[in-house]
Amino acid sequence: MTVRPLWWDGAKTADRPPITGDVTVDVCIVGAGLTGLWSAYYLLQTDPTLSVLVVEAEHTGFGASGRNGGWVSALYPTSPEVLAATHGERAARDQYAALRESVAEVGRVVAAEEIDCDFQQGGTVVLARTPAQLVRAKETLAHAEHWGLGTVLLDEDEATARLAATGTLGATYNPHCARVQPRRLVDGVAAVVERLGGRIAERTPVASIASGEVRTVAGPIIQARNVIRATEAWSSQLPGSTRAIAPVYSLIVATEPLSEQQWAQIGLAEQETFSDHRHVIVYGQRTADDRLVFGGRGAPYHFRSGIRPEFDEDPKVFDTLKTTLRQMFPVLAGVQYTHQWGGPLGIPRDWQPGVGFDPGTGLGWAGGYVGDGVALTNLAGRTVAELVTGQRTEIAKLPWVQHRSRSWEPEPLRWIGINAGLQVATLADREERLTGKPARLGKVLTFLTGH
Repeated sequence: MTVRPLWWDGAKTADRPPITGDVTVDVCIVGAGLTGLWSAYYLLQTDPTLSVLVVEAEHTGFGASGRNGGWVSALYPTSPEVLAATHGERAARDQYAALRESVAEVGRVVAAEEIDCDFQQGGTVVLARTPAQLVRAKETLAHAEHWGLGTVLLDEDEATARLAATGTLGATYNPHCARVQPRRLVDGVAAVVERLGGRIAERTPVASIASGEVRTVAGPIIQARNVIRATEAWSSQLPGSTRAIAPVYSLIVATEPLSEQQWAQIGLAEQETFSDHRHVIVYGQRTADDRLVFGGRGAPYHFRSGIRPEFDEDPKVFDTLKTTLRQMFPVLAGVQYTHQWGGPLGIPRDWQPGVGFDPGTGLGWAGGYVGDGVALTNLAGRTVAELVTGQRTEIAKLPWVQHRSRSWEPEPLRWIGINAGLQVATLADREERLTGKPARLGKVLTFLTGH
């Protein structure tokens, strides 16, 4: 068993040299995850004359971009109703349409740039395995039909044909999701950025970001006309943004490669990603080498937005994920698990992602994806490129552009509130298993999360 992400096995780390002296560039991007790399890619596509430098504290793809569950989805953490209340119904529809288009755009770039990352758009199936979950699935369908999200309802037989989990009563299915090997996607985009003339400096932690300059921990100063913060969960560690994002951990396990006979009893023949309609978020995929990768929330938020290597592990959560899989798929009894890992994702106080740029200061930012970032980072990168260069299309007018979430509460209120929300989600699922009805605690969860 290894605690390194499965996705890192065989990764060809370029070992890009750090910044060792002062440097001047047109654009400095802090963070070499997908937000930073897509931003660099589209900036260089838009204006090849730009000098673009991406700096990374560890290595390319070290954060959530290189350790997530591998969903390129049109999911968005803010409901269209919330967006419509502030921006109008048309703007809400445009935001969700842009997300669906972003899934296709990732696939287009992967094909055009010949990035080998196992991209396969098989959609996502979300099971209903209790009567309460089936109620929620039907509510999801009505909601999706109103907003044109493309979701359909599957009956028991149709759902089981896609994914034969125990207790399946039905499911929702949405075609706008692809499976991907995320670290290979990161490394592939990074290689294209360098081919286009961009520079990536690893092992270059940043001490502060300000208008016109980025100061590194080691001392060198980067002078830049434009500075983009693309640090997601690690934004909480930077001066000036410590309460902008709450880093909350998500953990994942991976099985050994399964046999054809085992997969015949599980499903996912079309390479669908999968989840179910419980309150505690879970997510899974069938990898290109026939492993089952399964992750979920449930790990605690750490006081004062703590991010440490030891937080990547939580034996209790790992055991819960494995137990859940055995309950869903009895054929997995006795199967070996080869990898288990975790990492923080970034959650803004109102659960609304944002991307923005101030031409007066030259400062830009993007993030707060709440775990739905693989496609959103692509949309963020295209938006950053438009805002910086001034060559704007309709995506620069979307509701999330220039959105700034309010700050999280100071400690210990932040620690109490976030962990209370995690516990309420767990208790809500337990309530539904006992009563068979939608949990009354769901309203408490909505109040605590604020969305």
